[in-house]
Amino acid sequence: MVYRNEVKHLITPADKAALCARLRVVAKPDPHAGDGGQYRIRSLYFDSITDKALREKLYGVSEREKFRLRYYNGDTGLIRLEKKEKRGGLGRKLSEPLTPEEAQRILQGDTDWMAVSGRPLLIELYSKMKAQGLRPRTIVDYTRTPFVYAPGNVRITIDENIRTGLRCTDFLNPDCVTVPAGEGAMVLEVKWDEYLPTVIRRAIRLEGRRSTAYSKYAACRIYG
Repeated sequence: MVYRNEVKHLITPADKAALCARLRVVAKPDPHAGDGGQYRIRSLYFDSITDKALREKLYGVSEREKFRLRYYNGDTGLIRLEKKEKRGGLGRKLSEPLTPEEAQRILQGDTDWMAVSGRPLLIELYSKMKAQGLRPRTIVDYTRTPFVYAPGNVRITIDENIRTGLRCTDFLNPDCVTVPAGEGAMVLEVKWDEYLPTVIRRAIRLEGRRSTAYSKYAACRIYG
């Protein structure tokens, strides 16, 4: 999988309203979004005993990676193990489906089976759990409004209602207590392959908004 361009902006509710009005004209809603054009995401991030992923993000390390588990709209029937890699302003995501039983075994520390699973991403996570002490660290919940535009393979998302798990890592439990992370950030993220079409560049233009290195994971670590 090739690396893609990525840029983020912190925006306001008024910005979101303007962006959505423009994007509905030129782009399409993500086919996975519900009737309201949104879906809910729950992620569980891993980090080392020395908080390697968090520290590299805060220190601005150019090449870094994070592992996470993720599912959508409360549906634990399809869980994905994901590895997010960053190289400067470029990023890519590797993904492997998991059953709820496999995810639960990882959460409980039952990991030896991963080493002989024959699945490269599971084997890599296992090796780094052993070598770096990677472990489940923080739940991150949020609501996403996604749009897609085929030329340039463009994906535009607006994330809001970001919540953190108060040290809870009971990823599969819908009753796991979460609280707002920080002061209600709303994040516009744009991803594309080799070029960003002019029509999209114009649609997402906002006066006075600069790109940001905002991280939902880092924001959710405010509680530990």
